[in-house]
Amino acid sequence: MADTKAKEVDTPAAADVDSDEFQIGEMSIEEALAHFNTSKDGLSSTEATARVAQYGLNALPEVEVNKCMKFLSFMWNPLSWVMEAAALVALCMDNGPTPWVTGYNPDGLSNPLPPDWYDFIGIVALLLVNSAIGYYEESQAGDAVAALMDQLSPECKCKRDGKWETIAAKELVPGDIVTIKLGDIIPADLKLLNGEDLKVDQSGLTGESLPVTKSEGAEVFSGSVVKRGEIDALVHATGVNTFFGKAANLVANTEEHGHLQEILRQIGNFCLAYICLWIVILVIVLAAAYNWYYRGIINLILVVLIGGIPIAMPTVLSVTLALGVNQLAKKDAIVTRITAIEEMAGMDILCSDKTGTLTLNQLTVDVPSTCGRFGASDIIKMAALSAKREG
Repeated sequence: MADTKAKEVDTPAAADVDSDEFQIGEMSIEEALAHFNTSKDGLSSTEATARVAQYGLNALPEVEVNKCMKFLSFMWNPLSWVMEAAALVALCMDNGPTPWVTGYNPDGLSNPLPPDWYDFIGIVALLLVNSAIGYYEESQAGDAVAALMDQLSPECKCKRDGKWETIAAKELVPGDIVTIKLGDIIPADLKLLNGEDLKVDQSGLTGESLPVTKSEGAEVFSGSVVKRGEIDALVHATGVNTFFGKAANLVANTEEHGHLQEILRQIGNFCLAYICLWIVILVIVLAAAYNWYYRGIINLILVVLIGGIPIAMPTVLSVTLALGVNQLAKKDAIVTRITAIEEMAGMDILCSDKTGTLTLNQLTVDVPSTCGRFGASDIIKMAALSAKREG
Protein backbone atom coordinates (compact mmCIF):
# COMPACT_ATOMS: atom_id res chain seq x y z
CA MET A 1 0.00 0.00 0.00
CA ALA A 2 1.27 3.44 -0.84
CA ASP A 3 2.52 5.74 1.90
CA THR A 4 -0.45 7.76 3.21
CA LYS A 5 1.70 10.54 4.66
CA ALA A 6 3.35 11.21 1.33
CA LYS A 7 -0.04 11.50 -0.31
CA GLU A 8 -1.35 13.97 2.22
CA VAL A 9 1.66 16.24 1.74
CA ASP A 10 1.98 16.09 -2.04
CA THR A 11 -1.61 15.84 -3.24
CA PRO A 12 -1.90 17.74 -6.55
CA ALA A 13 -3.84 20.97 -6.46
CA ALA A 14 -7.35 20.97 -7.86
CA ALA A 15 -6.27 23.61 -10.38
CA ASP A 16 -3.69 21.17 -11.81
CA VAL A 17 -6.43 18.69 -12.71
CA ASP A 18 -8.30 21.33 -14.71
CA SER A 19 -5.20 22.93 -16.24
CA ASP A 20 -4.61 22.91 -19.99
CA GLU A 21 -1.03 21.87 -19.23
CA PHE A 22 -2.25 18.69 -17.54
CA GLN A 23 -2.49 16.02 -20.27
CA ILE A 24 -3.31 12.69 -18.65
CA GLY A 25 -3.45 10.96 -22.03
CA GLU A 26 0.23 11.68 -22.71
CA MET A 27 1.37 10.17 -19.39
CA SER A 28 2.33 6.57 -18.86
CA ILE A 29 0.43 4.60 -16.23
CA GLU A 30 3.30 4.97 -13.76
CA GLU A 31 3.54 8.73 -14.35
CA ALA A 32 -0.22 9.14 -13.86
CA LEU A 33 -0.15 7.19 -10.59
CA ALA A 34 2.79 9.28 -9.40
CA HIS A 35 1.06 12.52 -10.41
CA PHE A 36 -1.89 11.71 -8.15
CA ASN A 37 0.31 10.22 -5.43
CA THR A 38 -1.54 6.94 -5.48
CA SER A 39 -0.91 3.30 -6.36
CA LYS A 40 -2.83 0.34 -7.71
CA ASP A 41 -3.85 -0.41 -4.10
CA GLY A 42 -5.92 2.78 -4.12
CA LEU A 43 -6.20 5.57 -1.59
CA SER A 44 -6.68 5.26 2.13
CA SER A 45 -10.03 6.28 3.59
CA THR A 46 -8.36 9.22 5.36
CA GLU A 47 -6.76 10.49 2.16
CA ALA A 48 -10.00 10.03 0.22
CA THR A 49 -11.86 12.16 2.78
CA ALA A 50 -9.19 14.86 2.51
CA ARG A 51 -9.48 14.88 -1.28
CA VAL A 52 -13.26 15.21 -1.13
CA ALA A 53 -12.69 18.42 0.82
CA GLN A 54 -10.16 19.55 -1.79
CA TYR A 55 -11.85 18.55 -5.06
CA GLY A 56 -15.49 18.36 -4.01
CA LEU A 57 -17.96 15.59 -4.73
CA ASN A 58 -18.05 13.82 -8.07
CA ALA A 59 -21.28 15.53 -9.09
CA LEU A 60 -22.39 18.61 -10.94
CA PRO A 61 -22.92 21.52 -8.54
CA GLU A 62 -26.48 22.18 -7.48
CA VAL A 63 -27.49 25.80 -7.20
CA GLU A 64 -28.82 26.48 -3.72
CA VAL A 65 -31.90 28.65 -4.06
CA ASN A 66 -32.83 30.91 -1.16
CA LYS A 67 -36.44 30.00 -0.38
CA CYS A 68 -37.33 33.52 0.66
CA MET A 69 -35.87 35.00 -2.54
CA LYS A 70 -37.60 32.34 -4.61
CA PHE A 71 -40.94 33.27 -3.05
CA LEU A 72 -40.33 36.98 -3.63
CA SER A 73 -39.35 36.29 -7.25
CA PHE A 74 -43.01 35.56 -7.99
CA MET A 75 -43.69 39.22 -7.14
CA TRP A 76 -40.94 40.52 -9.42
CA ASN A 77 -42.36 40.75 -12.93
CA PRO A 78 -44.15 43.47 -14.91
CA LEU A 79 -47.63 42.24 -14.03
CA SER A 80 -46.83 42.09 -10.33
CA TRP A 81 -45.27 45.55 -10.51
CA VAL A 82 -48.62 46.95 -11.63
CA MET A 83 -50.39 45.28 -8.71
CA GLU A 84 -47.77 46.62 -6.31
CA ALA A 85 -48.24 50.10 -7.78
CA ALA A 86 -51.99 49.74 -7.26
CA ALA A 87 -51.42 48.86 -3.60
CA LEU A 88 -49.28 51.98 -3.15
CA VAL A 89 -51.91 54.10 -4.86
CA ALA A 90 -54.54 52.78 -2.44
CA LEU A 91 -52.32 53.90 0.46
CA CYS A 92 -51.87 57.35 -1.08
CA MET A 93 -55.61 58.03 -1.06
CA ASP A 94 -55.43 60.05 2.15
CA ASN A 95 -56.56 63.60 3.00
CA GLY A 96 -58.59 63.87 -0.14
CA PRO A 97 -61.91 65.74 0.04
CA THR A 98 -65.17 63.85 0.11
CA PRO A 99 -66.46 65.31 -3.19
CA TRP A 100 -64.69 64.77 -6.50
CA VAL A 101 -65.68 68.03 -8.13
CA THR A 102 -65.04 71.52 -6.73
CA GLY A 103 -68.11 73.12 -5.11
CA TYR A 104 -69.97 69.82 -4.67
CA ASN A 105 -69.75 70.01 -0.85
CA PRO A 106 -69.81 73.32 1.03
CA ASP A 107 -67.46 71.83 3.65
CA GLY A 108 -64.70 71.52 1.02
CA LEU A 109 -61.65 69.89 2.56
CA SER A 110 -63.18 69.53 5.99
CA ASN A 111 -64.10 65.86 5.50
CA PRO A 112 -60.92 64.07 4.39
CA LEU A 113 -61.14 60.34 3.66
CA PRO A 114 -58.67 57.73 5.01
CA PRO A 115 -56.54 55.51 2.76
CA ASP A 116 -58.43 52.77 0.94
CA TRP A 117 -57.40 49.96 3.25
CA TYR A 118 -59.85 47.49 1.73
CA ASP A 119 -58.29 47.76 -1.72
CA PHE A 120 -54.78 47.73 -0.26
CA ILE A 121 -55.40 44.58 1.79
CA GLY A 122 -57.19 42.88 -1.10
CA ILE A 123 -54.36 43.58 -3.57
CA VAL A 124 -51.62 42.48 -1.16
CA ALA A 125 -53.57 39.33 -0.28
CA LEU A 126 -53.97 38.51 -3.98
CA LEU A 127 -50.25 39.01 -4.55
CA LEU A 128 -49.41 36.71 -1.64
CA VAL A 129 -51.87 34.03 -2.74
CA ASN A 130 -50.56 34.09 -6.32
CA SER A 131 -46.96 33.86 -5.10
CA ALA A 132 -47.76 31.11 -2.57
CA ILE A 133 -49.49 28.94 -5.17
CA GLY A 134 -46.67 29.36 -7.70
CA TYR A 135 -44.00 28.75 -5.06
CA TYR A 136 -45.73 25.65 -3.71
CA GLU A 137 -46.30 24.04 -7.10
CA GLU A 138 -42.74 24.70 -8.31
CA SER A 139 -41.34 23.39 -5.02
CA GLN A 140 -43.40 20.23 -5.35
CA ALA A 141 -42.10 19.76 -8.89
CA GLY A 142 -38.53 20.36 -7.73
CA ASP A 143 -38.91 17.83 -4.91
CA ALA A 144 -40.22 15.21 -7.34
CA VAL A 145 -37.25 15.74 -9.67
CA ALA A 146 -34.78 15.63 -6.74
CA ALA A 147 -36.27 12.35 -5.51
CA LEU A 148 -35.97 10.86 -8.99
CA MET A 149 -32.33 11.95 -9.30
CA ASP A 150 -31.55 10.37 -5.91
CA GLN A 151 -32.99 7.08 -7.13
CA LEU A 152 -30.74 7.23 -10.20
CA SER A 153 -27.59 7.87 -8.15
CA PRO A 154 -25.05 5.30 -9.43
CA GLU A 155 -22.59 3.21 -7.44
CA CYS A 156 -19.20 1.79 -8.37
CA LYS A 157 -16.49 -0.60 -7.18
CA CYS A 158 -13.58 1.32 -5.67
CA LYS A 159 -10.41 0.14 -3.94
CA ARG A 160 -9.96 1.83 -0.56
CA ASP A 161 -7.36 0.76 2.02
CA GLY A 162 -6.36 -2.04 -0.37
CA LYS A 163 -9.86 -3.58 -0.39
CA TRP A 164 -12.63 -3.43 -2.95
CA GLU A 165 -15.85 -1.85 -1.73
CA THR A 166 -19.00 -0.47 -3.28
CA ILE A 167 -19.41 3.28 -2.84
CA ALA A 168 -21.60 6.00 -4.30
CA ALA A 169 -20.07 7.37 -7.50
CA LYS A 170 -20.31 10.91 -6.14
CA GLU A 171 -17.72 10.00 -3.45
CA LEU A 172 -14.97 9.31 -6.00
CA VAL A 173 -11.92 11.59 -6.02
CA PRO A 174 -8.91 11.94 -8.35
CA GLY A 175 -6.44 9.20 -7.46
CA ASP A 176 -9.03 6.53 -6.70
CA ILE A 177 -8.73 3.10 -8.30
CA VAL A 178 -11.98 1.67 -9.66
CA THR A 179 -12.94 -1.39 -11.66
CA ILE A 180 -15.37 -1.26 -14.57
CA LYS A 181 -16.98 -4.11 -16.46
CA LEU A 182 -19.70 -4.97 -18.94
CA GLY A 183 -22.84 -2.90 -18.37
CA ASP A 184 -21.27 -0.32 -16.06
CA ILE A 185 -21.75 3.40 -16.58
CA ILE A 186 -18.33 5.02 -16.27
CA PRO A 187 -18.57 7.16 -13.10
CA ALA A 188 -15.78 9.68 -13.82
CA ASP A 189 -13.04 10.43 -16.34
CA LEU A 190 -10.65 7.49 -16.07
CA LYS A 191 -7.25 6.34 -17.31
CA LEU A 192 -7.26 2.60 -17.94
CA LEU A 193 -4.72 0.46 -16.12
CA ASN A 194 -3.71 -3.13 -16.88
CA GLY A 195 -6.40 -5.47 -18.10
CA GLU A 196 -8.32 -6.58 -21.16
CA ASP A 197 -9.45 -4.15 -23.82
CA LEU A 198 -12.81 -2.45 -23.41
CA LYS A 199 -15.58 -1.74 -25.86
CA VAL A 200 -17.07 1.58 -24.76
CA ASP A 201 -20.30 3.16 -25.98
CA GLN A 202 -19.74 6.93 -26.13
CA SER A 203 -22.90 7.68 -28.13
CA GLY A 204 -24.34 9.83 -25.35
CA LEU A 205 -21.29 12.12 -25.52
CA THR A 206 -20.10 11.97 -29.13
CA GLY A 207 -23.02 10.50 -31.08
CA GLU A 208 -20.90 7.60 -32.34
CA SER A 209 -23.23 4.66 -32.90
CA LEU A 210 -20.54 1.96 -32.69
CA PRO A 211 -18.61 1.14 -29.51
CA VAL A 212 -15.00 2.30 -29.38
CA THR A 213 -12.15 0.00 -28.39
CA LYS A 214 -10.08 1.28 -25.45
CA SER A 215 -6.79 -0.30 -24.34
CA GLU A 216 -4.70 0.15 -21.21
CA GLY A 217 -3.37 3.69 -20.89
CA ALA A 218 -6.33 5.16 -22.80
CA GLU A 219 -8.90 7.60 -21.42
CA VAL A 220 -12.61 6.94 -21.00
CA PHE A 221 -15.16 9.59 -20.13
CA SER A 222 -17.85 9.89 -17.51
CA GLY A 223 -21.29 8.83 -18.76
CA SER A 224 -20.02 6.28 -21.28
CA VAL A 225 -21.22 2.66 -21.07
CA VAL A 226 -18.96 -0.40 -21.04
CA LYS A 227 -20.09 -2.86 -23.72
CA ARG A 228 -17.38 -5.47 -23.32
CA GLY A 229 -14.41 -6.21 -21.11
CA GLU A 230 -13.31 -5.63 -17.55
CA ILE A 231 -10.41 -3.51 -16.30
CA ASP A 232 -9.14 -1.41 -13.41
CA ALA A 233 -8.77 2.33 -13.94
CA LEU A 234 -7.42 5.48 -12.31
CA VAL A 235 -9.82 8.35 -11.63
CA HIS A 236 -8.23 11.54 -12.97
CA ALA A 237 -11.16 14.00 -13.15
CA THR A 238 -14.44 14.29 -11.27
CA GLY A 239 -17.48 16.57 -11.17
CA VAL A 240 -17.25 19.72 -13.27
CA ASN A 241 -13.72 18.84 -14.39
CA THR A 242 -14.90 15.82 -16.38
CA PHE A 243 -15.58 15.97 -20.11
CA PHE A 244 -19.30 15.63 -19.43
CA GLY A 245 -19.18 18.20 -16.61
CA LYS A 246 -17.57 20.85 -18.81
CA ALA A 247 -20.19 20.32 -21.52
CA ALA A 248 -23.02 20.51 -18.96
CA ASN A 249 -21.52 23.70 -17.53
CA LEU A 250 -21.61 25.37 -20.95
CA VAL A 251 -25.30 24.51 -21.30
CA ALA A 252 -26.09 25.68 -17.76
CA ASN A 253 -24.47 29.07 -18.37
CA THR A 254 -26.71 29.97 -21.30
CA GLU A 255 -28.99 32.87 -20.38
CA GLU A 256 -31.36 32.92 -23.34
CA HIS A 257 -35.00 33.34 -22.40
CA GLY A 258 -37.46 30.74 -23.54
CA HIS A 259 -40.38 31.40 -25.87
CA LEU A 260 -42.92 31.43 -23.04
CA GLN A 261 -40.83 33.80 -20.92
CA GLU A 262 -40.48 36.15 -23.89
CA ILE A 263 -44.26 36.17 -24.46
CA LEU A 264 -44.93 36.92 -20.78
CA ARG A 265 -42.40 39.74 -20.86
CA GLN A 266 -44.05 41.25 -23.94
CA ILE A 267 -47.51 41.00 -22.37
CA GLY A 268 -46.25 42.66 -19.21
CA ASN A 269 -44.56 45.47 -21.11
CA PHE A 270 -47.68 46.06 -23.23
CA CYS A 271 -49.85 46.25 -20.10
CA LEU A 272 -47.44 48.74 -18.52
CA ALA A 273 -47.43 50.96 -21.61
CA TYR A 274 -51.21 50.76 -21.96
CA ILE A 275 -51.80 51.64 -18.29
CA CYS A 276 -49.32 54.53 -18.34
CA LEU A 277 -51.04 55.99 -21.41
CA TRP A 278 -54.46 55.94 -19.75
CA ILE A 279 -53.11 57.42 -16.52
CA VAL A 280 -51.67 60.35 -18.47
CA ILE A 281 -55.00 60.86 -20.24
CA LEU A 282 -56.92 60.75 -16.94
CA VAL A 283 -54.65 63.28 -15.27
CA ILE A 284 -54.76 65.70 -18.22
CA VAL A 285 -58.49 65.47 -18.88
CA LEU A 286 -59.90 65.24 -15.34
CA ALA A 287 -57.46 67.54 -13.56
CA ALA A 288 -56.95 70.19 -16.22
CA ALA A 289 -60.25 70.16 -18.09
CA TYR A 290 -62.72 69.26 -15.32
CA ASN A 291 -60.84 70.50 -12.24
CA TRP A 292 -61.26 67.24 -10.28
CA TYR A 293 -59.70 66.79 -6.87
CA TYR A 294 -56.79 64.36 -6.80
CA ARG A 295 -58.79 61.86 -4.72
CA GLY A 296 -61.22 61.22 -7.53
CA ILE A 297 -58.38 60.94 -10.06
CA ILE A 298 -56.51 58.44 -7.88
CA ASN A 299 -59.69 56.38 -7.52
CA LEU A 300 -59.91 56.06 -11.30
CA ILE A 301 -56.16 55.38 -11.60
CA LEU A 302 -56.61 52.51 -9.14
CA VAL A 303 -59.40 51.09 -11.30
CA VAL A 304 -57.18 51.31 -14.40
CA LEU A 305 -54.26 49.64 -12.62
CA ILE A 306 -56.31 46.69 -11.39
CA GLY A 307 -58.46 46.31 -14.49
CA GLY A 308 -55.64 46.69 -16.99
CA ILE A 309 -53.70 43.53 -16.08
CA PRO A 310 -54.41 39.77 -16.14
CA ILE A 311 -53.72 39.37 -12.43
CA ALA A 312 -53.94 35.57 -12.17
CA MET A 313 -52.08 34.75 -15.41
CA PRO A 314 -48.59 34.17 -13.87
CA THR A 315 -50.06 31.87 -11.22
CA VAL A 316 -52.13 29.89 -13.71
CA LEU A 317 -49.09 29.35 -15.93
CA SER A 318 -46.86 28.36 -13.00
CA VAL A 319 -49.41 25.85 -11.70
CA THR A 320 -50.03 24.38 -15.17
CA LEU A 321 -46.32 23.90 -15.90
CA ALA A 322 -45.62 22.54 -12.40
CA LEU A 323 -48.37 19.95 -12.78
CA GLY A 324 -46.74 18.93 -16.06
CA VAL A 325 -43.39 18.48 -14.28
CA ASN A 326 -45.04 16.25 -11.68
CA GLN A 327 -46.64 14.10 -14.37
CA LEU A 328 -43.33 13.73 -16.20
CA ALA A 329 -41.49 12.90 -12.96
CA LYS A 330 -43.89 9.99 -12.41
CA LYS A 331 -42.69 8.65 -15.77
CA ASP A 332 -39.01 9.04 -14.73
CA ALA A 333 -38.44 12.15 -16.86
CA ILE A 334 -36.24 14.83 -15.29
CA VAL A 335 -37.17 18.45 -16.02
CA THR A 336 -34.59 20.95 -14.78
CA ARG A 337 -36.21 24.07 -16.26
CA ILE A 338 -39.96 24.32 -15.89
CA THR A 339 -40.53 26.53 -18.97
CA ALA A 340 -38.92 23.83 -21.15
CA ILE A 341 -42.24 21.96 -21.04
CA GLU A 342 -43.96 24.62 -23.14
CA GLU A 343 -41.02 24.80 -25.53
CA MET A 344 -41.05 21.04 -26.12
CA ALA A 345 -44.84 21.00 -26.50
CA GLY A 346 -44.58 23.69 -29.18
CA MET A 347 -42.20 21.68 -31.39
CA ASP A 348 -43.35 20.43 -34.77
CA ILE A 349 -40.11 18.63 -35.68
CA LEU A 350 -37.33 17.52 -33.33
CA CYS A 351 -33.96 16.91 -34.99
CA SER A 352 -31.83 14.72 -32.77
CA ASP A 353 -29.14 12.08 -32.99
CA LYS A 354 -31.03 8.85 -32.36
CA THR A 355 -28.37 6.53 -30.95
CA GLY A 356 -27.76 7.07 -27.26
CA THR A 357 -30.32 9.88 -27.16
CA LEU A 358 -33.69 8.49 -28.19
CA THR A 359 -32.55 4.86 -28.11
CA LEU A 360 -30.20 2.95 -25.80
CA ASN A 361 -27.81 1.57 -28.45
CA GLN A 362 -28.22 -1.84 -26.83
CA LEU A 363 -28.94 -5.18 -28.49
CA THR A 364 -31.04 -7.70 -26.59
CA VAL A 365 -31.23 -11.48 -26.95
CA ASP A 366 -34.71 -12.64 -27.89
CA VAL A 367 -34.28 -16.40 -28.29
CA PRO A 368 -30.86 -18.00 -27.56
CA SER A 369 -29.72 -20.76 -29.89
CA THR A 370 -26.79 -22.97 -28.90
CA CYS A 371 -24.79 -25.66 -30.65
CA GLY A 372 -23.57 -28.94 -29.19
CA ARG A 373 -24.32 -30.36 -25.77
CA PHE A 374 -24.14 -27.03 -23.87
CA GLY A 375 -27.26 -25.01 -23.25
CA ALA A 376 -27.73 -21.31 -22.52
CA SER A 377 -27.54 -21.84 -18.74
CA ASP A 378 -24.25 -23.75 -19.13
CA ILE A 379 -22.72 -20.92 -21.15
CA ILE A 380 -23.82 -18.31 -18.58
CA LYS A 381 -22.35 -20.44 -15.77
CA MET A 382 -19.00 -20.83 -17.55
CA ALA A 383 -18.89 -17.12 -18.35
CA ALA A 384 -19.48 -16.30 -14.68
CA LEU A 385 -16.69 -18.66 -13.62
CA SER A 386 -14.32 -17.08 -16.14
CA ALA A 387 -15.06 -13.52 -15.03
CA LYS A 388 -12.75 -11.57 -12.76
CA ARG A 389 -14.03 -12.21 -9.23
CA GLU A 390 -11.98 -9.57 -7.36
CA GLY A 391 -14.05 -6.63 -8.62
